[in-house]
Amino acid sequence: MRGLSRTSLAGVEERFNAVAGSADLGALSDELFAVADLLDREHGLRRALSDPARAAEQKAGVVRSLLDGKVSAAALATAEAAVSARWSRAGDLADVLERLGVVAAAAEAESQNRLDEVEDELFRFGRIVAANPELRRALADAAAPEEGKRELLRNLLEGKVAPSSLRLITQLVVHPRGRSLESGLEEVGHLVAQQRQRLVAVVRSAVELTAAQKERLAAWLRTSYGRDVHLNVEVDKRVLGGFSVRIGDEIIDTTIVGRIEEVRRRLAG
Repeated sequence: MRGLSRTSLAGVEERFNAVAGSADLGALSDELFAVADLLDREHGLRRALSDPARAAEQKAGVVRSLLDGKVSAAALATAEAAVSARWSRAGDLADVLERLGVVAAAAEAESQNRLDEVEDELFRFGRIVAANPELRRALADAAAPEEGKRELLRNLLEGKVAPSSLRLITQLVVHPRGRSLESGLEEVGHLVAQQRQRLVAVVRSAVELTAAQKERLAAWLRTSYGRDVHLNVEVDKRVLGGFSVRIGDEIIDTTIVGRIEEVRRRLAG
């Protein structure tokens, strides 16, 4: 988000933080996702609630009439704050509600001491889908009914992953909002990591790293970046030696393949 929307996001987050402390975080996450999905479906409603020419109290009144008694007090207060704010584009309104739904799910995981699990499970699920074209087609099929996708995910994941992981993956599959599943998982993974203000590093190695190697690498990255770093390790047989680390747009490449490519670039130059 940029400009006006970024300023508004900070205000809505402040209201969310004030009301979320005593809420059922899992239920709050589901409710915020549901409101975001409603705004995505009802274009006229979204335009009306994001219209800067309408008074904030009028828009908040519309939200109260729609949601009062159907969602928790925390979800209603967050939605009222969102529609009362001003946004650079109408779509930012639904975006911020989904974003806070992700934050609520991450806070739920943190309260259960399962935040690390959720980060790992989101990453691993992305790798599983990438390696299974049939599963990917089933989850990405726009014509498939929502409940069928939910049931498929429950059968695959329920009892095997943290509840927050299932909640987040289900939202991304059932309501992709124009994103691929891979990009959605990466986006949500970064939001989950921000719950503890951590960076996310994707590590590619020819072999699985030992716990001691991961600890040393994380410590080195923490020293280099001045922040905690969560490692998502991907075993890739195409890596001939060493490893590569991607943090955002920055890549640290110590692989043999990377060194060969660097030599080629220098020779070509």
